[in-house]
Amino acid sequence: MDPRFDQVVKRRHTMSEKYDTAKAHHKGEDCLPLWVADMDFPTAPEILEALQRRVAHGIFGYSVTTGEYEQAVIGWWKKQYGFSMEADWIIQTPSIVFSIATAIGAFTRRGDYVLIQQPVYHPFQKMIEANGRIMISNDLLQKDGSCEMDFADLEEKIRIHHIKLFLLCNPHNPMGRVWTKEELCRVGEICKRYGVIILSDEIHCDFVWPGYTHTMLLQAMPELKHQVITCVSPSKTFNLAGLQAANNIIPDPFLRKQFCAQKAKSGYDEQNVMGLVAAQAAYEQGEAWVQDMKAYVYENLCFLQQELEKRVPLVKAALPQATYLIWLDFRATGLTAHQIERKLTQQAKLWLNDGRMFGPGGEGFFRLNAACPRSVLEEAVRRLEEAFAVHS
Repeated sequence: MDPRFDQVVKRRHTMSEKYDTAKAHHKGEDCLPLWVADMDFPTAPEILEALQRRVAHGIFGYSVTTGEYEQAVIGWWKKQYGFSMEADWIIQTPSIVFSIATAIGAFTRRGDYVLIQQPVYHPFQKMIEANGRIMISNDLLQKDGSCEMDFADLEEKIRIHHIKLFLLCNPHNPMGRVWTKEELCRVGEICKRYGVIILSDEIHCDFVWPGYTHTMLLQAMPELKHQVITCVSPSKTFNLAGLQAANNIIPDPFLRKQFCAQKAKSGYDEQNVMGLVAAQAAYEQGEAWVQDMKAYVYENLCFLQQELEKRVPLVKAALPQATYLIWLDFRATGLTAHQIERKLTQQAKLWLNDGRMFGPGGEGFFRLNAACPRSVLEEAVRRLEEAFAVHS
């Protein structure tokens, strides 16, 4: 184990959503929070040094990128994924949820259907409905702790509901599924046939585990470049969510123009300068730290899966193919989702994401964030064993 990631950093009273909102979410202050998808590790030293230099400069005026930022983004995707892009394809936003809302506004009208695949990251549905559109789901088929796409249903939903926009989660959150090139090509072929624009949320792409490979949708089907918006961010990879920096890769100039026009309507223009500084440093200098951090997190995931199998057999934990999130199956306990949630909160004193928030297929599941020091995860296993052991 890497001692850098064993350190427990106190996050309470730091304006942390993960730690400082227990009362607002009706949780006890003694609940161990393993819910929000940020990490309990300080970010890479190279990023901290870049931020400290900028703070020492002392001026935080309106800021724009001047080419070095874009080259850092281009360099990361070229080196990590062999994907080439041009600088003018990159459009900044503060977050991928902001990007989703922008795409909904740019490419659909009020009353249109927007397609997602549930269970899935819950802001997909939230943004669709908040913008006066109608959510339609091509529900994923769950099998042995993983999932598959129902391609026949996907095409039928697109055809019947005249879908203009499809929100794809690649890799998938919360189920940790890595879509193969073949699967992505089948999705692409269907969407190409019907002229559907695809927003591909690839924020978790850097967390793909041994035996699997992340394939960008634009890599699987380059001919889809006129229909695809790829959303990426350093926020998950480098634990920078609070600095509000995301990038949208939009090769098609007409889509890019529409997206930027809609973004302008929000009043958002200049990026947060600290986010820009952190993102550039991350992509230029953060690779070694990422590799070390990922090795630690993968050991955490394996530890959790193995310990639960031995000590809490009623709680099934399939090792995810991607992400630092693990999809726990409590259905063998025979309890309802409400009973499980109450037992977790009141007896185990654990704060996890209830699977129901991700849509149909989530009932009886809870999502746990394993990007934390091992001692924290050991305590979580102990609490789960105490609450859900066969004899309890």
